[in-house]
Amino acid sequence: MSYNIEKNWKSVLTDNAFSSKPLSYIMNEVDSKIKKGYTVYPSREEVFSAFNNTPLDRVRVVILGQDPYHEPMQANGLAFSVKNGVALPPSLKNIFKELQSDMGGELRTNGDLSDWARQGVLLLNSALTVIEHDANSMASLWADFTDDVIKKLNTLETPVIFVLWGNNARKKAKYITSPQHHIIESAHPSPLSASRGFFGSKPFSKINAFLVSDGFEEIIWN
Repeated sequence: MSYNIEKNWKSVLTDNAFSSKPLSYIMNEVDSKIKKGYTVYPSREEVFSAFNNTPLDRVRVVILGQDPYHEPMQANGLAFSVKNGVALPPSLKNIFKELQSDMGGELRTNGDLSDWARQGVLLLNSALTVIEHDANSMASLWADFTDDVIKKLNTLETPVIFVLWGNNARKKAKYITSPQHHIIESAHPSPLSASRGFFGSKPFSKINAFLVSDGFEEIIWN
């Protein structure tokens, strides 16, 4: 089975030894749900957008989300991102509020975060697909796979900044053990938890400070 996956990622993501659930099994399960009449987000063509927008050798930052948006027109394969022109979901609104508070400038209104991805920010969800109107509905299917993505990133010699927002993301911190990497943790930006540690956490300036200290260019966030 072939997938539309960027070449630098393809060799590791399709390796049978890479995950306890091979990608062929996972995608067969996704296709089975679709054949049974379920609507699954994002589209089949966008499932691997995070990897296609940020090649493995360019990853400098990982922002880890939970699972794709589960309402129509929202999920585009990049964690927290929506296509330009789509109304901003509440979590993304809060991310942009914290961005403005942290970095200054105008409040960002474009929800398409592919510009971040192209600068080396891997916008990875813990689950790459979700059933419409049913948050976390495919989390168990993808859990081992995305655990192994984090383990692979942990083996990189180049420093990577892991941004873990919320309890689901923070559970993966145990796989980040190499001393050259950095971890930034806080509450999730959702309205239920943003006021309990996300607002005021200044993740964007912290990321840029780590990048500069490691000899890389800052991310242009706005």
